[in-house]
Amino acid sequence: SGCCLACCQSPADSTMEMIEKQINELKKLWGNKRQFLFQALNLAMIVFSALMIWKGLMFITKSESPVVVVLSGSMEPAFQRGDILFLNNQNDPIRVGE
Repeated sequence: SGCCLACCQSPADSTMEMIEKQINELKKLWGNKRQFLFQALNLAMIVFSALMIWKGLMFITKSESPVVVVLSGSMEPAFQRGDILFLNNQNDPIRVGE
């Protein structure tokens, strides 16, 4: 019964192999300056788009953290651990019966 090399390698060996492949890909990308610039601009557009969406949500919701994740069980049973909450600071006061 033959065994492939991938199943006989230790996790450290496969991790090092993966890192070496990534370094080789980066070297190839660095050699092609136009492709490298294109990839850098794409990454910058993604980061700035996310930042603009976050700032827009901050403005609309009047909250410094418009999206939060419940990290502990302290808010149960209303909210479970891992729930995503969208916060909105409105000017309407809370009335009796709400």
